[in-house]
Amino acid sequence: MLLESVHLALLSIARNKMRSLLTLLGVIIGVAAVIALLTIGGGAREKIRAEMAGLGSRLIFVFAGMPPDPSAPAMARARALTNTHLINMEKAISRYATVAANAETRLRVSYGARGLSAQLRGVSKSYFALRDWPLTRGRLPTAPELASNASICVVGSRVSEALFGMENPVGARIRIGQTHCRVIGQLSDRGASFSGDQDTLVMMPLGLFQTRISGKNEIEQILINAPSEASIPLLKTKVREEMRRLRRIAPGRSDDFQVEDMAEYMRQASSIIGNVTAILGAIAAISLLVGGIGIMNIMLVSVTERTREIGIRMAIGARQRDILLQFLTEASVLSLLGGLIGIGFGLAIAWAVTTLMNVDFVPSLAAIAAIAAVSAIIGIVFGFFPALRGARLDPIQALRHE
Repeated sequence: MLLESVHLALLSIARNKMRSLLTLLGVIIGVAAVIALLTIGGGAREKIRAEMAGLGSRLIFVFAGMPPDPSAPAMARARALTNTHLINMEKAISRYATVAANAETRLRVSYGARGLSAQLRGVSKSYFALRDWPLTRGRLPTAPELASNASICVVGSRVSEALFGMENPVGARIRIGQTHCRVIGQLSDRGASFSGDQDTLVMMPLGLFQTRISGKNEIEQILINAPSEASIPLLKTKVREEMRRLRRIAPGRSDDFQVEDMAEYMRQASSIIGNVTAILGAIAAISLLVGGIGIMNIMLVSVTERTREIGIRMAIGARQRDILLQFLTEASVLSLLGGLIGIGFGLAIAWAVTTLMNVDFVPSLAAIAAIAAVSAIIGIVFGFFPALRGARLDPIQALRHE
């Protein structure tokens, strides 16, 4: 009986192709939007996880600023971290953890008549021991070079392309602000990350950055590599205690700095993307409601058009539940068909967007199955009233209908 109802439903849809397609537009648009958003959001989450994993899963970050606590007293500007904090932190925990620091600004970098705006980063002697920075040319600075503030730098791929084209930049002297440095290496392509475009990056010794570029001994953040993931909570506690001592924060007063680990960043980033995706998905799902109303409308029209057919079926023995099943099946098949078309469009849109954004295309089979099921349920819910109306028709009155 069910297969026969499905067959009849497909015949009815085929007889009214244009009307059926217009009816399904709401479902198709809603499903496509939800699938596209979920897939793009999943790809963005995976990209962020991969980028953060590349930074190191055992990294701890220390930077100035009040923690996000609404009850904490407001501050105009948190005191910046300085070299003193870095030196004392190295003394306190360097026996079992590697400590590094960096400072950043944005300046114009030039070579002859060519130039571009680049992200300039000054790094301490242990920085490259904590980070994975593959090169295409040259080498990374050595610890003695970083400690002695040598006039050297490493450039990103886009900086190299803008200043040197296809030529090898190693050995050339570039101008950064009012100073010069010799290029010793070129970073491989890394693309954009949550911290910015890593291909427009220029890195130099921290001391050179502070004396020639910023003119002050402030640093952006301190990086600490924990010996193991299990040691991160204890190490964060020790770092927080040491920072409170160095910054002379009295007991009972709030921190004016933050200590975060990579896992916390991952949770925060995933939470933000998940919330945004959920909100946009909920807005897109309104189209499914509109599509459901369209299905109810067309099914009411279908019942009216086929009143005589219903009367004939009842006259030859069809029961109310048979008529109810027939129209419920038709509404479900109609809605499910729209859902399947929408899934196809949604995946195509997500593939195009993820390709442009350079993120992974990771469609969720569970989400696709759930959306398909929801599409069928929408047909049942919004098709129930028209189906019930058709099932309750009086056979004699139905046979007299013209």
